[in-house]
Parts: sequence; structure tokens; C-alpha cells
Amino acid sequence: WGKIAAAIKQSNALLAATLSKDADKVAEIIDQAHDAYTSILKYNDENSLSCVITMAYFTAPQYYTVIRELPTGKGFADLAFIPHKKSGKPPMIIELKWDKTADTAIRQIKEKRYAGVLKDFGDEILSVGISYDKESEDKKHSCVIESAKEV
Repeated sequence: WGKIAAAIKQSNALLAATLSKDADKVAEIIDQAHDAYTSILKYNDENSLSCVITMAYFTAPQYYTVIRELPTGKGFADLAFIPHKKSGKPPMIIELKWDKTADTAIRQIKEKRYAGVLKDFGDEILSVGISYDKESEDKKHSCVIESAKEV
């Protein structure tokens, strides 16, 4: 039970850090989750990173419906978090980048207007870009979180 309790605590901390826009904390927790949930043979793989993110946010479904590869009309958002009614949580789009910057992920969310599909679920939508440079020795992730009013 100790490992399960620790994983729940970590997942709750990740969601709280995301909602409070603490990008450094999100990156730190994703670093830990990527190490914990991925085989070294598949570590440098975008699908593995997507699975890691899904696992890391495993307590989010109490507040959200989480959809991988949500069609947006101008592409596919890697992950969309649609808040449950009365959850009080903002909708979120998470875009993952491998060997590109987290800013590139945010730019893609904006350019392809991914957040538009969530406009009916809240006025303020969080855009979260998470990246990972496979060539880096320390295997650190980076994160950028922006909040925007969708029009």
C-alpha cells in the first residue's frame, strides 16, 4: 500500500502544480514519473511519454474526462482534460514535444487553436506544453503553462 499511496500523492501533487501553473514542479514530477513508468528501451519515444503523462495524472479522472488525441479540426491535441460539471476545475490541453521546446508545444496549441474545442467547458483554459530532449544527459523535462480566455 505504501507505493500506491505515494503514487496517489504524486498524482495529486502533479494536478495541483498544473492548476497553480507551477511549471517547474510539473516538470520535476514528470521527470520522476517518466523514470518510474517507462522501460529504458522505450524511454525515447513520444508514445511512451504520452502514456507516462496519462499515468502521472491518474487521479485526474475524479475531476476530468481525459481524452488522448482529441480531434480539434486543425489537428489532434495530445491530451484534453474536460472538467466534470461542478468540479470547479478549468479545462486543459496538454501538448507533448520530444526534441523540441515546451514553448513550441504552446505555440502549436495556439496556432492550431486546440483550446477552441474546450470553450464550452470553461472560460479559462490552461494550455500546458511539456517537452523532453532525448539527447540530454540528465533526461530533464521542461514545462510551460499558460492560461487564456478563449473567444
